Amino acid sequence: MFNNLLGFWRGKDFLTQVLGQFKEMLEGTETMFKLVCDTLFNHVENPALKDQIYEIDKRVNGLQKDIRKRIVEHLTLQPTLETSLCLLLMSVVKDAERLGDYAKNLYEVTGLLDEPINRELFAKYFNHLEDEVKELFTNTKEAFMESDNARAISSWDVETTMAKKLDETIEVIAASDLTVNQAVCYTLIARHFKRIMAHLVNIATSVVLPISDLDYYDEKTAEG
Repeated sequence: MFNNLLGFWRGKDFLTQVLGQFKEMLEGTETMFKLVCDTLFNHVENPALKDQIYEIDKRVNGLQKDIRKRIVEHLTLQPTLETSLCLLLMSVVKDAERLGDYAKNLYEVTGLLDEPINRELFAKYFNHLEDEVKELFTNTKEAFMESDNARAISSWDVETTMAKKLDETIEVIAASDLTVNQAVCYTLIARHFKRIMAHLVNIATSVVLPISDLDYYDEKTAEG
């Protein structure tokens, strides 16, 4: 469905503008995530991190509002055209906005830590999973912007595997001898990672699902 819609309307001013803004949302949230990871895991000192994170998030929120406004205005003027595509865009821009929220939540963990994360200890539990999340950002953006079915399905497969690992990691953390502060912060990181991946996959799989099944790719594949 998405391939047909995108192919038919690509090049139209409305779609060109909205897709450009949506891409900017994805790139902005990806930058937020990478900036936070640099501080959390690589101990990069960045006194301006909070301002950078909140400024990008403000921009992302503004883009979401502008996209929604464009969609509503477009449907008001041409109510019989592109309805399916507009509904799809309404759905995925919310996922992109939530990526910014969870990147902020991840940033907030930096203020909860009693001491900087020990890289070797963290890797023991997460095995550099943050790098896989970064790669998922890239794959999701390419899957959506290029309407790439293979990348979309691949993103889902990767997310399914990583989500299972994170659930297992939380169980291991709960039974570990980590300090209370470490255990709480590591668990929060795991949960934020999982939610970020879920929203990325919602976006990626929108290129292969009918609108009624958006956000439920796992149920769709189970049925198949």
